[in-house]
This record gives sequence, structure tokens and C-alpha cells, in this order.
Amino acid sequence: MNVVVFDLETTGLSPERDGIVEIGAVRIVDGQVQEHLKYETLVRPTTPDGQTLMIPWRAEQVHGISNAMVRAAPTIAEVLPEFIEYVNGWPVVAHNIGFDGGFMRANAQRYGLTWAPASEHCTVQLSRRAFPKERAHNLTVLADRLGLNFAPGGRHRSFGDVQVTAQAYLRLMELIGVRA
Repeated sequence: MNVVVFDLETTGLSPERDGIVEIGAVRIVDGQVQEHLKYETLVRPTTPDGQTLMIPWRAEQVHGISNAMVRAAPTIAEVLPEFIEYVNGWPVVAHNIGFDGGFMRANAQRYGLTWAPASEHCTVQLSRRAFPKERAHNLTVLADRLGLNFAPGGRHRSFGDVQVTAQAYLRLMELIGVRA
């Protein structure tokens, strides 16, 4: 299966009130991660009327993305059409797809675009199927469980999380007996 694995970093947890500050993605083609086909950009978060949203201190502590880092970045209105074109209707994978997919749907609707991947797959749900007796399924725990490592500074940055999520997806599909 060919899929796009993606991850977002945001200013908070609400797709209606908070903004996207980073998008990272990579394609898996014929079961192989294609890092040369990556998508990665910082995003200057804005309100629907174009006003810049500030990145709260608490969010910055999670992902390390500061207001200064996104000051000259394109807005989601500029980035979203390009990212939707990158996805090109392929199935998508994310760790907690409800979160990332919710932000994509809300932003697409806000800007008159359509977020319509062929299907959405969640590595949290796959982890629950592969490890039904385990309680924790966050990406750090899953990476440890599968023997995967984040690149230095990669955890909670979109592309660093995508690299691990892509490898986790392939291993989880193998563990549950589905050819990726």
C-alpha cells in the first residue's frame, strides 16, 4: 500500500481555536519509506481573518517552535493547498489521526478546500491491536516497544515524529498480519 504519513505541531488542542505551526510528511511507496519525497514546513499560525496567533509558552515547551521561528513562515492559507496536493488523495497515516485529521478538516473547511484522503489510518489504533494488553500507546512508548529511535531533537517536531511513525506503521502492519 502507498500512504502518506503526516504529523502536525499546533498552538493547542482545538482545531477551531488553535493553529498549525508545522507540518511534516513522508510517503511510503510499495512498503518503503521514501524520505527523499518528504514534505516539511513551518507555518505562521493565523486566525481565519489573517491575524497572527501567538504560540503559547506551554505549546512551545512541547515542540520547541517559537514565535520567532514562524514569524517569516507561510500561513496555513498558503501552505494548505500545497500540502493537499502533496497528499493527492492517497491514504494517510498519523499517530492519533483524530487529532491531526481534525486540524486538517477544520482548516480545509475554513479556507474552502477539501481534505479527502482515500482513507485514514491511526498508529495508536494499530498499536492497540498489536499490543492489546499494554495500556500506553503514545509515540514515545511505541517507539521504545518497537526498538525505534528519534533523531536528535526529532521528538515533537513534525518530521522527526513522522520518521518514527512511518517505521512504526510498517512494523505494526507486519505484527498484525497486514501487508503494508
